[in-house]
Amino acid sequence: MPHYRMSDGENLFVREYGTGTPVLVLSGLGMQSWQWHPFLYRFRKNFQFIIPDWRGFGGSSQCKIPELDAISSHWQDIQSLLQQLPHDKLSVIAYSMGATTAMHGMQYAQFSDRIERYLHIDQTPKIRSNAEWPYGLFGKRNPEFNLILSNISEVLSRNTDKKSIKELNRNDREQLLQSWLNFIDLQASSKSAPFLIKQALKRPMLQSYVLPIQRLDYLAWYINNYLHHQQDYRAAITELKAPATFFIGEQSKLYPSAGQKIVANSLDDATAVIFKKSGHTPLLSEPFKFGAEIGRFLRNIDKIP
Repeated sequence: MPHYRMSDGENLFVREYGTGTPVLVLSGLGMQSWQWHPFLYRFRKNFQFIIPDWRGFGGSSQCKIPELDAISSHWQDIQSLLQQLPHDKLSVIAYSMGATTAMHGMQYAQFSDRIERYLHIDQTPKIRSNAEWPYGLFGKRNPEFNLILSNISEVLSRNTDKKSIKELNRNDREQLLQSWLNFIDLQASSKSAPFLIKQALKRPMLQSYVLPIQRLDYLAWYINNYLHHQQDYRAAITELKAPATFFIGEQSKLYPSAGQKIVANSLDDATAVIFKKSGHTPLLSEPFKFGAEIGRFLRNIDKIP
């Protein structure tokens, strides 16, 4: 079944393939379900992979935006999906925003009871940094990051009737792109991405390609989610009883590895896999190791040879 009906009547695209032990895969922001193929497809004879496209992306790009914040909405969609699946329990692979969604379910809906084995990929249980928890999004630079998000949100809030960057006036378009450049500069180790955005500032025909989300209403929805997210899932994730594996990017600027290690060490049954050369995207920076560790995780589920 490529689409599942959600509680608000929208049809969420869910990519499914394989037979055997069910594995729910929750992607990061901006990902589409097909991007997991290089790491999962070869295991399709032993596992059934269930990979939803989040609203705004891939086969779910035309779903309407609900009044809920993005994480609450994503969890509501996962709940609707789980109600339509025949599995009492399944294993879960959760990356970045997908991991936040999984932790939201653990905190508010006993999602832990449905999890057979859990893989958590480079995410913090608390987005907002403070003196007590300096390991939120961008660590000690979290206030700087929030200022960038505020600048983006300001532009989008006065253009709620616009659907694409091409519809913005010149000043708003340049402010949006400059703020996005500041965000990329904050996290980038490479100068190639900032160079492309700087070129886009000069060439309007390139401007629609530099943002991760083409629809401005969806961009505003996600930006505001991270700007106003106040949840703390530390207690929920540490109470997980299922065997857990944590993939941690040692060089991660988004989510400091020190905080992720604290969380992994606080669980009763957890293994931390450190990607020493990676930041937030080990599937891109260390794809061979990432693929090998995904295979190790899956074999531990089913003990396949």
